[in-house]
Amino acid sequence: MRLSRIVFLAVITASAVALAQAPQQDWTPQGIEALGQNASSRTEFTLDHSMLVLASKADKDDEDLRRVVAGVNGVTVHSYRFPGPGMYDPELLNTVRQQYRAAGWKHMVSNHDKNGGPGATDLWVRFENNAISNIAVLLAGQNQLNFFSVSGSISPLDLLHLGGHFGIPKIEGEVVVPVPGNDR
Repeated sequence: MRLSRIVFLAVITASAVALAQAPQQDWTPQGIEALGQNASSRTEFTLDHSMLVLASKADKDDEDLRRVVAGVNGVTVHSYRFPGPGMYDPELLNTVRQQYRAAGWKHMVSNHDKNGGPGATDLWVRFENNAISNIAVLLAGQNQLNFFSVSGSISPLDLLHLGGHFGIPKIEGEVVVPVPGNDR
């Protein structure tokens, strides 16, 4: 009886250590979903590593995409479209930014409309053992919000290879390029 308790405690301890060392899953601030409350169109999904690998095989000619996907644990996308400009709460955007800061993420890029308009781009990264473990990007336009986060071994440059795939907008020269056939 005593030996079974020792084995049980050893298994529990080993499981706790394994969980502590496992890569953390994507974290999404609470304010993201609230930003889309007035949206006329919502697209929200999460893809884990196996789904990303399967989807990346559809583009057989893109070796860079498959290289990047090999180090990615998951992708989360929240895309909201609004019937008119400025229909999301800018204070909720500030709340999201504060939540990232409070969670220890580094705010790497901040590009905001100089006239105080709704346009903004924010990029946050989270480091683990001096390596980037998560990247999150918020693109706020006049009548749309796009938020995506990527977890795993990735660099900001790798985002260029993910752009146009998995619901991540393609960005060329600081401009979000619309997806063909998605003229909603």
